[in-house]
Amino acid sequence: MISVSDVTVAFGGFTLLDGVSFHIGDSDKIGLVGKNGAGKSTLMRLITGEMNPTSGRIEKPSGIRIGYLPQLMSHNKGRSVLDEVMTVFDHLHRRQDEMDRISTTLAERTDYESAEYNSMIERLEELSTAMSLEGGESPSARARRTLAGLGFKPDELSRSTETFSQGWNMRIELAKILLSDPDVLLLDEPTNHLDIESIEWFEDYLKNFRGSVLLVSHDRKFLDNVTHRTVEILLGHIHDYKVPYSQYVELRKERMEQQKAAYANQQRMIEKTEDFINRFRYKPTKSNQVQSRIKALEKLERIEMEDTDSSTLALRFPPASRTGDVVFKGTDLTVGYPGKVVFSGADVEIRRGDKVALVGRNGEGKTTLMRVITGELAPISGEVRLGHNVNLGYYAQNQEDILDGGETVLGTLDRVAVGEIRTRLRDILGAFLFKGDDIDKKVAVLSGGERARLGMARLMLSSHNVLALDEPTNHMDIRSKDVLKGALSSFDGTLIVVSHDRDFLDGLVDKVYEFRDGRVTEHLGGVSEFLSRRRLESLRELERQSAPEAAAYSAPDAPRKNSSRTDYESQKNEARQKGRLRRRADFLEKEIDKLEKEMAMLEKILSNPKESDDIMELTRSYLELKIKIDSFTDEWGSLIEELE
Repeated sequence: MISVSDVTVAFGGFTLLDGVSFHIGDSDKIGLVGKNGAGKSTLMRLITGEMNPTSGRIEKPSGIRIGYLPQLMSHNKGRSVLDEVMTVFDHLHRRQDEMDRISTTLAERTDYESAEYNSMIERLEELSTAMSLEGGESPSARARRTLAGLGFKPDELSRSTETFSQGWNMRIELAKILLSDPDVLLLDEPTNHLDIESIEWFEDYLKNFRGSVLLVSHDRKFLDNVTHRTVEILLGHIHDYKVPYSQYVELRKERMEQQKAAYANQQRMIEKTEDFINRFRYKPTKSNQVQSRIKALEKLERIEMEDTDSSTLALRFPPASRTGDVVFKGTDLTVGYPGKVVFSGADVEIRRGDKVALVGRNGEGKTTLMRVITGELAPISGEVRLGHNVNLGYYAQNQEDILDGGETVLGTLDRVAVGEIRTRLRDILGAFLFKGDDIDKKVAVLSGGERARLGMARLMLSSHNVLALDEPTNHMDIRSKDVLKGALSSFDGTLIVVSHDRDFLDGLVDKVYEFRDGRVTEHLGGVSEFLSRRRLESLRELERQSAPEAAAYSAPDAPRKNSSRTDYESQKNEARQKGRLRRRADFLEKEIDKLEKEMAMLEKILSNPKESDDIMELTRSYLELKIKIDSFTDEWGSLIEELE
């Protein structure tokens, strides 16, 4: 469908993308991964045509419809939520208006045999066919269903778009993109402003989407559930893996080990060659050999290694002092703001050592409860009690209002760091994506995401026995989130966290408070158990709603016709299908055997390479074989399970 061929993007003397090529098929679901600044968003803008490459080409079928959701986008004002979303159906209204005009004209004319009359008839049929292809639900019903999936309540659809936050306006833009019936979806961090329920709805939508998806996300579970292929941008080059994210991580680890070995081999070869050149540079009898090796070094394609220091960095919060048994207790709380109650009748108890998640739809009161816990907001009614010896560290979403804009990144940490940890400040900043000259930047010039990451790094240096974190992972990549999750898992104090990142919460928390429809409900257990129960409850609710309709259309005791014939045909088709599966499994078995022999030969060469061997090309071939074998083995295993 879309071909990216030998594309290079260079800015001055810096090459961001270097001759990259890959193909997006008709129904591919691809996760686009790489470090911040690797070129993921740039690649999406190239595909949409917003940017032109320095060289190379991008080929797209004429008439292809691309739905693109960037990280930052402008939002329209002056309309209600529903009216704004309905603008994507303006073409249907124009089509209907044209049909009405043609129908009126035809009713008034009597020149039935004229070419113009027949041309109008053909145009009316063309428009009618196009309208029938839209079929199904009315545009209004489709818009309402999509907005509901993205978290909007029915009474919010008439509100003006400017009364919603940027995150909610992003959902409006996403709804418009989904309803525009695109052939390809390009989504750059689409889950940043979605809550857990909306993310799950969006996952189901993308799984059933018949077009192609190219997706950038730092949500590991979202990537695993939606994509079946992972394209990595690394050092300006593309590495294409035909597997979801978690499997890609394992394959990448193997590839990096191979690359590390190839790099070491090449460095040894370079060292020996340079030693030979230096030893015999001035000996006339060796001049030809020296010149030959100098030219060989000049032509050598150097293997590059990615900086992976941060991937192995393990950080810990300072030891937590002991608090009372109950850290926070709220009884019969009604909480809100002047003229608005956010939730009422809430009983919340957080005990020493608890790791608690606050989850629910945006705007239901998670951050509001955080403000009650930190003492920033008093409840309208009810009793609040903070435990003995509580030293609370609060990470708020508005880090730009908390940090000193005149301080540098490194200075911000240096002000609060005490003891041995001061020697590791650069490592800590590296884990949160501050490298090189970044540490000398003034806080005032940092982006919102950079300030958020700096705020979390700063919090890790202070000694607290209770941590209250409001959306701490919103601007972190997957490795930074892993670093933070590891530190929080080993934290020996009490944790209260607001997050919509299921992978981050999974295995971290042991209690969940759900905010829903003005109520707060306690759920014991982790986030996976909570989500399983919620899905079951939603299914039961749906079944209750559907039962009367199903009963109205049921026909009990209806006689079965030609059942024996149907059973025979079914068995015959099943036998045919098993035959096809068996033939495919046999073919894969032979291919795997052949590829493993090729791989063994390459391993033999790589273990003792000659000077004439192209280590980089051999390594690339080895990794391609490895990926193909893994893909074939997975498919073979699935077929065998199906046959059994």
